Amino acid sequence: MSQLFSPARTRGFLRATAAAVALSSVLLTTSCGAADESGGDAKATAAVPAGFPVTVDNCGVRTTYDRPPSRVVTIHQHPAELMLALGLKDRMVGTAFPDSAVLPELKEDYEAVPELARKEPSFEKVLDAEPDFVYGGYGSAFAEKEGRSRTAFADAGIDTYLNREYCGKRKVTMEDTYDEVRTIGKIFGVADRADKLVTDLKSRVGRAAGKVEGEPDVPVFVYDSGDKAAFTAGGKSLGTELIRLAGGENVFADLDDVFGDVSWEQVIERRPEVIAVYDYAGAGSVEQKKRFLLSQSALADVPAVRNKRFVVLPLTATLVGIRSAYAVDDLARGLHPESFR
Repeated sequence: MSQLFSPARTRGFLRATAAAVALSSVLLTTSCGAADESGGDAKATAAVPAGFPVTVDNCGVRTTYDRPPSRVVTIHQHPAELMLALGLKDRMVGTAFPDSAVLPELKEDYEAVPELARKEPSFEKVLDAEPDFVYGGYGSAFAEKEGRSRTAFADAGIDTYLNREYCGKRKVTMEDTYDEVRTIGKIFGVADRADKLVTDLKSRVGRAAGKVEGEPDVPVFVYDSGDKAAFTAGGKSLGTELIRLAGGENVFADLDDVFGDVSWEQVIERRPEVIAVYDYAGAGSVEQKKRFLLSQSALADVPAVRNKRFVVLPLTATLVGIRSAYAVDDLARGLHPESFR
């Protein structure tokens, strides 16, 4: 693979090792409020919301929260957007590793949160923000080799939460998104907001799916990256369900993994009619990816290439987070434009 598209290899490795990250913390039990709760501690004197304490099991880590976290660092973009969508900007003291453009309605709030690093911040950088909670999007948020293990944070009196997509569960669905929203809402004492957000996300998905109901499924090839081989979304990915809800069929749904390599000969054989291009920082621009696909003579007779039918999806829209509901609408419009006229 060329250097241009190499970041996907790193992400693929992180996905493959997510279960190991979870297992490394399986015996860890933490409790919110590890800091001094003497009379001088503001957390101790603040009123505790109804419904607390709250106990949450996350990737083998059981945490009891005596009160909602008040100083949060998010690592990766999708946890930050979920927090903001729940109206929790006032709890956020830092974020890191933006993958793509932020949702327009969240942009102002996102930019108001200090950015700790363009990639994953160091353990020390996170500690400098004095958080009581760190919310990671990919397994790499808590990379042990980089000193950011969940155990290390627990030893520093900081609770952690890892996006459920990286708990080692193989197949990811929209229900994971809804459960993630509800769990974060529970931890922060805003369950009512979480329920409303889930209702809104389900309505968005339902409207898009309803528009294409009864239409024939469109064969879709997901192009994440790669030149010697194609790095694509397999049957275990959330992307496969998003395509299905949008009235399509992932031509590599039989790939028994979240992501994996396939040969260009296989792409040609399966004759996709639409190519979903994943867009994220560091993997080459969308235009570079399109030029690459259109320049390959071997792909010239693939219907999607011949007709230049591309749908662009931010990577963050294909992950467990609020953007996945938006992706269904974007995909449906790209696969069945006639249904939206």
